[in-house]
Amino acid sequence: MVTIGMNYFVLPGKEDVFEAACARVVETMKGIDGHNDSQIYRQIDSQSPVYLIVSRWTSEDAFKAFIASDAFKKVTNWGKENILTGPPRHTTYRE
Repeated sequence: MVTIGMNYFVLPGKEDVFEAACARVVETMKGIDGHNDSQIYRQIDSQSPVYLIVSRWTSEDAFKAFIASDAFKKVTNWGKENILTGPPRHTTYRE
């Protein structure tokens, strides 16, 4: 079992677009083998919106397969919508 912390730094004013995309990602993950559960958190004391998605998987390989999948690409639009200030940062925590 691994927990993946996905940190996203969002451009001001793009919070609603980002949150809608996250809702689609979390919904899509519910049907993916290896995914257990996910939660999204927002830092409230930052001038620029910062989000953390905490996601539990059976393995890091299962997570990597998901983010490389067509299913993930269909529900994300970070670059197209110019949502993020930079690339997301993912951290893996092993249990």
